[in-house]
Amino acid sequence: MQHNKVINLRIAVPRLNGVVIEPGETFSFWKLVGKPTRAKGYVDGMVLFYGRCVPGVGGGLCQLSNLIYWLTLHTPLTVTERHRHNYDVFPDSGRTQPFGSGATCVYNYVDLQIKNNTDQPYQLKLEISGDHLSGEWRTTVEPAYRYEVYQKEHWITHEPWGGYIRHNTIYRKVYTAEQILVADEYITENHAIMMYQPFLTEGLGNLTEL
Repeated sequence: MQHNKVINLRIAVPRLNGVVIEPGETFSFWKLVGKPTRAKGYVDGMVLFYGRCVPGVGGGLCQLSNLIYWLTLHTPLTVTERHRHNYDVFPDSGRTQPFGSGATCVYNYVDLQIKNNTDQPYQLKLEISGDHLSGEWRTTVEPAYRYEVYQKEHWITHEPWGGYIRHNTIYRKVYTAEQILVADEYITENHAIMMYQPFLTEGLGNLTEL
């Protein structure tokens, strides 16, 4: 499934790489990528379906929407549609970003859409090098602000039906070029059913089970 994910990403990336969003325009992930079908060369990759990992045509494209969403949170672009994952499938071992900082996608009704409310065009650049996916947003002027995305609140609840739900809120700090903090903005909240036992380990001591 991991090998096939790379195949699927190599098909989808050229459809997005170099796309320019002019002021007032909206980027739609699925409008640009289109329906992933076998006729286009897509193969079975890993798809998360109600908390289970199952094969599906085009599986793995969520890694691309996750990346674009994370990049966008570090720009003045406005996310107008984003969907969170309803299941927390993997523990935090090796996690480098806050839980819930991605964006799931399902053709053609669970989309990632981004509007350019600035007065400058933005261009999306994506690249696959070996097994690594990377990207950036480019614009025509030096950005006036720098963004730091972080998790402000994080807790786990033990539900009456016996399982656990993980919750958090995502914020971002906005700094000027002189490193002056000018805003602390709410981004989103996440709630996901945990598909593993929430045993707390070193480094996760800030979680609170309720």
